[in-house]
Amino acid sequence: MGRVVAVCISKEKGVQKKDVGRCKLIENYGLEGDAHAGSWHRQISLLPKESRLNMEKSGGLKLNDGDFGENLLTEGIDLSKLKVGHKLILGRDILIRVTQIGKECHDRCYIYYQVGDCIMPKEGVFAEILKGGTLKKGDNIEFLDDKSSCNNN
Repeated sequence: MGRVVAVCISKEKGVQKKDVGRCKLIENYGLEGDAHAGSWHRQISLLPKESRLNMEKSGGLKLNDGDFGENLLTEGIDLSKLKVGHKLILGRDILIRVTQIGKECHDRCYIYYQVGDCIMPKEGVFAEILKGGTLKKGDNIEFLDDKSSCNNN
């Protein structure tokens, strides 16, 4: 089982997000107040904290939660093993379905110029919210389809 390290939103697309600690996830829409929320397939984004730490070590950088534009920074769950269609339970009963692994970056965004690279196109996971609720830092993440295959333990 993994956990949520940060819950981040931004008012604009293409900029770093800020950790708000807790947020309402709205079914078929996204995080309340986030610029990427809407009726589309990338309602929420997840990024492993382990990937960010590797980036910090390799580049000698100090990065903050949300610097890569992720909504959720995760820990202890191997997001690289997820496939489109897999489902995760966040917190007590929020249900999301993976809709995209990585993304194409057409232009260098603000994040790239601030950090020197962006790991979201390679390591980010995008999902839609099937059942909403309030999520907060420290909540569990459970891989619904095969609980053992995505744990880092």
